[in-house]
Amino acid sequence: MTTSIHLAQQPEADELLGRSPLAALVGMLLDQQVPMEWAFSGPYTIARRMDADDLDAHALAAYDPEAFVALVSAKPAVHRYPGAMAKRVQQLCQYLVDEYGGDAGAVWSDAATGGELLDRLLALPGFGRQKAQIFLALLGKQYGVRPGGWREAAGAYGEEGAYRSAADITGPESLAKVRAYKQEAKRAAKAAKPAQSAKSTKAAKSAKATKPAE
Repeated sequence: MTTSIHLAQQPEADELLGRSPLAALVGMLLDQQVPMEWAFSGPYTIARRMDADDLDAHALAAYDPEAFVALVSAKPAVHRYPGAMAKRVQQLCQYLVDEYGGDAGAVWSDAATGGELLDRLLALPGFGRQKAQIFLALLGKQYGVRPGGWREAAGAYGEEGAYRSAADITGPESLAKVRAYKQEAKRAAKAAKPAQSAKSTKAAKSAKATKPAE
């Protein structure tokens, strides 16, 4: 697995993402509640602090938990929530050791269908449906991992020409488009909350008004 990736927007970090299946998985794991570039540069930062040129699932799973939290927390921190994310990284690596002999690429290398691959991703610690579908779309769009039905299994994130997630970032321009999409989605969700709240209140009042007297 070697490809040109631009998720971290940092040459050394992106080079690692392009050649390391585990780095790609860890970057996706970290991609929540922080800017995407910060998340996907995390694997490179971790590897560098471990004096390695790649991540190793066996080494990460066996690392002393407190020491690993310290490593992830050291400034600049790998994540906004270093303690929680350090634990998740180690849980992910332990799962890979137990189920795939520590080979992250084995999660997708022999998946026969997009549905099977999605199920495998959903089984990974820290991967909910959205994260799993985004990573599946990333594998298909940028890493050439395309089992039958992969776009359908990835849902809207698998659509060609979409700019919804990390799967669609190939440079600064596409990053800006994805960021704009996410901001618009947040605005829409925020605007929908008062309307939904008002609707619920109205429904409650209506139910109370029609309730027969005891």
